[in-house]
Amino acid sequence: MKARLDGAELGYGAATVLRDVSLTLQEGERVVLLGPSGAGKTTLLAAIHAQLIARDERVALVPQDHGLVPQMSLRRNVYMGRLDDHGAVRNLARLIYLPRGLRDQIAAVLAPLGLSDHATSPVEALSGGQRQRTALARALFRGGGMLIADEPVSAVDAMQAAEIMALLSARFTTAMIALHDVALARSFATRIIGLRDGRIRFDAAADRVTDAQIARLYG
Repeated sequence: MKARLDGAELGYGAATVLRDVSLTLQEGERVVLLGPSGAGKTTLLAAIHAQLIARDERVALVPQDHGLVPQMSLRRNVYMGRLDDHGAVRNLARLIYLPRGLRDQIAAVLAPLGLSDHATSPVEALSGGQRQRTALARALFRGGGMLIADEPVSAVDAMQAAEIMALLSARFTTAMIALHDVALARSFATRIIGLRDGRIRFDAAADRVTDAQIARLYG
């Protein structure tokens, strides 16, 4: 078992966003969260992420706002995925000068995401889609068996999105991802959780979720 919630109320400060949340995330599951804006997908991802981090699990994270440093190069933003592997002095030295071996490792992550030509570009000079792929590259560089991602392909086209999701599926054995594309969710997920109005409306194997159930989420 990777994570568990049992009748939890989740939110920010005094504001409750999700009520009576019960679920278990098992090793090897690829869980997709579906639901309209404001349904609580980001809140649920944050709760699962916090639980995993509290247990010192190695988690690759792709937040919806990307969490990048605009003035730093794409390559250095990707390196930041491993900042907690080392102390402050070593990280500072590497943010000033990245050894050849690390540059090669990062280059291998950038290539399948179409970012090779932008390795030294400052993030603030990149397009929205390139920034999103930079956040994905940082997660891939971090590695580990678990991925938490919040709308990780919303800024790329359909073909790129499918390719990226296949890449993530091959790289991470377990994942919980919020998506807005239902077809992409069905192709990636082993399990789909539907959220609406602050509650889980369904939680089932991907091949058992009906079009009618999904329509009710967005209706």
